Amino acid sequence: MRRFHAVSAHPDTGRAALIFLALCIIKPALAVQGVNNVQVLFGTHTSLSGPAADWGTESVNGIRMRFDEVNASGGVHGRDLRLIAEDHQYQVPRAIQAANKLLNRDQIFAMIAALGTPMNNAVIQKQLDLGVPNLFPYSGARSMGAPAHRLKFTATPTYYDATRAGLRYLMQKEGYRSVCVQYQSSDYGQEVYEAVLDELNQTGLIITESGQHQPTDTEFTATVSKMQAAGCQVIVLGTIVKDTVLIANTIRKLDWDVALLGTMASYSSVTIERGGASVDGLYATTPFRWLDQQTAGRRVKRWIEDYTARFGHAPGAAAMAGYTSASIVVAALRRAGRDLTVDSFIDALEGLRGYKSVFGNIYSFGPDKHNGLSAPLIAQVRNGGWRRIAGPLITRETSALLTQSN
Repeated sequence: MRRFHAVSAHPDTGRAALIFLALCIIKPALAVQGVNNVQVLFGTHTSLSGPAADWGTESVNGIRMRFDEVNASGGVHGRDLRLIAEDHQYQVPRAIQAANKLLNRDQIFAMIAALGTPMNNAVIQKQLDLGVPNLFPYSGARSMGAPAHRLKFTATPTYYDATRAGLRYLMQKEGYRSVCVQYQSSDYGQEVYEAVLDELNQTGLIITESGQHQPTDTEFTATVSKMQAAGCQVIVLGTIVKDTVLIANTIRKLDWDVALLGTMASYSSVTIERGGASVDGLYATTPFRWLDQQTAGRRVKRWIEDYTARFGHAPGAAAMAGYTSASIVVAALRRAGRDLTVDSFIDALEGLRGYKSVFGNIYSFGPDKHNGLSAPLIAQVRNGGWRRIAGPLITRETSALLTQSN
């Protein structure tokens, strides 16, 4: 009978075979940038100083407040959420430096609430090429969502759509025919200008007078006087906070009765605090209802109290936006599960439907819908506070969505 004899392999040969077998059976874990066993790392380039510091500082406060709440409860799937905020002072070169640090040295998982249209435009392509999501930038520029990209998500109406809707509302309500525009000499200001131009073209009108300025300019007497002489009935502003207040102060000094319409960039408690009586009557398009502690529900009142106690001042729209952006991110991370990757996060975010923020806004996303909220409100400064006077307003985007749903 034929016998089979066991043959002993050389120890090194056996060890190599075992390693090879293990590699075949066990798929190695892939490293995910910005993610480890204990934390997920996010970054933002924003204005913590400079002309947009009010927005940048409050938004960072709002994000950190939400992240800290989650971390105090054990994080998301056992991981803490950490934010690195870099100050670009609302300057493009500094934004490029800040983004390079966040993307290459810090190696963040995602960018959240990066502030400024020119700043986002300067860095977003490199960021996308590196596979880093751009989440809810503090810019209503059309370029934040278009062309569509799997890694680009927004949570506000565009400046273009909101400005057109707001101007249309005022023209229909007040009968304005002489429309002027004063805007920053930047990508942001250009979007506001184009919105006014296109809305007027649709009604057979032209811009009566226009003016540009740098974000750091402080003197507006000449341009305001020119618009007064032109007989403007409403001036659309492509401004932030400081320049909005300076223009309103100049108009008040000239004792001129003219309507002002700003964007969500001027929708701030700081605008009222610094402008005082000069900004009474100012309109702005915005995605957020104003926080009113007297009429707010219990949960929002508690949030206002907690924010005020922590940061030494009451929160405004920027803080609301930061807290909301962070809350949406938390919801998506929870849906994505413990095995977090960029793909699992994006799939989870696209799966969020009808997400209601603590402030009442409802956000919905999908594979072909990366803008969670597209219908703006229009608010006005009355008696020392912002008051909603109309909306949600129908924009081009909301009109298209309604058409699709029908």
